[in-house]
Amino acid sequence: MQREKNYTEINMASCSRAQVISLYRMLMKESNKFTSYNYRTYTLRRVKDGFRENLHVDNPKTLDNLINQDRENLAVIKRQVSIGHLYSAQRNVVEKEPHL
Repeated sequence: MQREKNYTEINMASCSRAQVISLYRMLMKESNKFTSYNYRTYTLRRVKDGFRENLHVDNPKTLDNLINQDRENLAVIKRQVSIGHLYSAQRNVVEKEPHL
């Protein structure tokens, strides 16, 4: 009985870890698609900081809430990226390539 319980906990933990890593990668990938430098750097920074802040969360309920919240954030980022592609903007000075 105890052995089954430990196996289930390990299996759930690895599943959650895989989900979190996958979600992190999707958020980073979508954030890189912003055409605007300011939006892109802001979302990348917020994703990194948010995951670093919650690195040591062990409570399964809290972890589920955070995963659901980040899935909603991923949907928002996808929508905003698609809207951003509809309207072209001038490139920022930081993004322009130097003329040598």
